[in-house]
Amino acid sequence: MTEHTKTDGLPAMDTPLMPDVAQRAAPRNERMAASKVECNACPVLCQISEGRAGACDRYANQGGVLVRVDPVVLLRRTLDAGGTPVLVPFAPSAQAASPQAATDSVAISTADAAWNGDLLHANEVFVTGVGASTTYPDYKPAPFIVACKADGVDMVTVVTEGIFSYCSMKVKIDTDRFLGPEQANVRYKGEAIGHVTTAEYGSQMLSLGGVHHLTGGSKKEGRMALELMERLGNKQAVECTIDGGATVVIQAGKPPVVGGVEEQRMRVGCGSAAVGIFARQLFGHADEVVVVDDHITGVLSEHQAGRCLGMPSSGIQMRGRKSTPGRYFQVANPGTGWGGTDIADPLSIIEGWEPGVARPGLRLLMTSTTGEHAQWFVLDEQLRPVEQAMPPEVRRVVERIGENCEPSLCSVLFLAGAGGSLRAGVTENPVLLTTAIKRALVNVTCGGAPAYVWPGGGITVMADVLRMPDRSFGTVPTPAIVAPIEFSMRLDDFAALGGHVDHVMPLEEVLKRGAWHNDGAPQARQWQAASPLNPWPLGEPPMLG
Repeated sequence: MTEHTKTDGLPAMDTPLMPDVAQRAAPRNERMAASKVECNACPVLCQISEGRAGACDRYANQGGVLVRVDPVVLLRRTLDAGGTPVLVPFAPSAQAASPQAATDSVAISTADAAWNGDLLHANEVFVTGVGASTTYPDYKPAPFIVACKADGVDMVTVVTEGIFSYCSMKVKIDTDRFLGPEQANVRYKGEAIGHVTTAEYGSQMLSLGGVHHLTGGSKKEGRMALELMERLGNKQAVECTIDGGATVVIQAGKPPVVGGVEEQRMRVGCGSAAVGIFARQLFGHADEVVVVDDHITGVLSEHQAGRCLGMPSSGIQMRGRKSTPGRYFQVANPGTGWGGTDIADPLSIIEGWEPGVARPGLRLLMTSTTGEHAQWFVLDEQLRPVEQAMPPEVRRVVERIGENCEPSLCSVLFLAGAGGSLRAGVTENPVLLTTAIKRALVNVTCGGAPAYVWPGGGITVMADVLRMPDRSFGTVPTPAIVAPIEFSMRLDDFAALGGHVDHVMPLEEVLKRGAWHNDGAPQARQWQAASPLNPWPLGEPPMLG
């Protein structure tokens, strides 16, 4: 096996790191050099030389012992006098900037200003799966099975890192811009790693990664899909190209950059919705309003909103396919121009004006669904629209359209199926865990963030990566994503589903020694504040489909 040599950032080997999942005496490959250790935390089975890390950069050989390089992440909160959760600043020593720093700060004491020393307040501490290690090879109990009390109830949280081959990133991009045709390939560094899926209201949607790209194509395709998914999950920027469409830079929580231009606004609604919302505000100031939209272009005088206000017909003759009064489909092709169309001149979607109905002096407002494009015209004696300065009262309504547009953002959701190894880490009869989740007896979280559990068979979970701790995602070169997952439930329910009750460890002991298989050695850890966006994982109702 080729040895992995990327050791930049590995801490010095004179101080113990986080002990390996068992400091285990795994069956030794007799052909392996005596100075190497074999890691069985994933199917790759790296043979690691002393002072080096494995292919995933998560495990290393320290003095002939397999150790975990990065710390386990623990969340905490404190309560004010009224019982309301409040966040407090961390002591500098608790912020682990490196694996070595994490090792140096393993002690829990009242000297740490962010920790009140009361281990009975289980509602203030939550052990996440970030850095917790995996259950591979499958039959082992999860690394952490933590017992605590939450509001006086005996609870158990089963904590692990999952190795996910069946997983993807679902990306929501708030923009009207045309990114590419539905079903078109999305490429990263030249490799097809996903596709464009159905657009939603004001947003373009991408499905990236997935088992077929990870394992069903070439090795390079699998590597690129894995790299993209890890970067997106860890809130980093990636640049993708879409066949027949645009180049787009995606980063969770940031505006998309389409064709080199950073998007600003998400539309307030389609063209029909916009003319309806702002009809009363425009009434009396314009004789006709056209809101240009790739999907449904709105024409106010024909629209029910205009008719209810008593607007007379303007005689406008529109391109496209009329749907219902004042609503037109296919006025132009998709693109990056006005309202997500390919037009730069809004008058190009007007075929003409009906003589005897249209009149000289008729006032026409044309705007996009975001108000970023807007022009004011007045018909001359030949019924030709002539652009003029927009009146202040009309400008204010256009600005109001823009004011009602939310900021354009990228949202990244991790979607994964929790397979046999994860469930076996909880119970020897995995179907009972699935059943318990469906019965809302188990709360599933990813790094402490709420996970939506899809309906139907299996355990298919989805979580917003912005609500997960930083650097929650890793990789193994099988290829697969490594991500945290936690199952919280009552202790009696855990016993009833055949859980590994012999490996339950009180929270106090976890904080002292780490995982159940660490034989009393200290565990590197990193404290993080619980996100105010998330419900507290213990005692909150599950998010079920």
